[in-house]
Amino acid sequence: MIDTTVNWRIHHRLPVDYPVIFGGAPFVGEGVVSNLSLSGCSVTCERTVLSGSYIKLSVLLPDPTSSLFIELGKIRWVKGNAFGIEFIRVPTLTRHRLDRVVSQELAQNTHLPAVVA
Repeated sequence: MIDTTVNWRIHHRLPVDYPVIFGGAPFVGEGVVSNLSLSGCSVTCERTVLSGSYIKLSVLLPDPTSSLFIELGKIRWVKGNAFGIEFIRVPTLTRHRLDRVVSQELAQNTHLPAVVA
């Protein structure tokens, strides 16, 4: 049987395990980012969220001096205790840090040298 599934994603999704704090009106929650790309991530948590909600989030990176602050994200899907977020508004400094983190993770997962932008 031929797999005819089409992957419409533009960016690679990288498996990660980063703590995250997120909030929207009127809730705040904590969870774990289980995959990350340049355009979004998925989060696993115990909190119930609604698809279509807008949130802010701060992803805590392994480097204790930095985190990724996403000014605005939209919850695109919810499945059980996991949900997907599209990054809508990302500050320039965070965008550069995100590019660097994704490049480093991609290099570690594929054993290729990282490209730092």
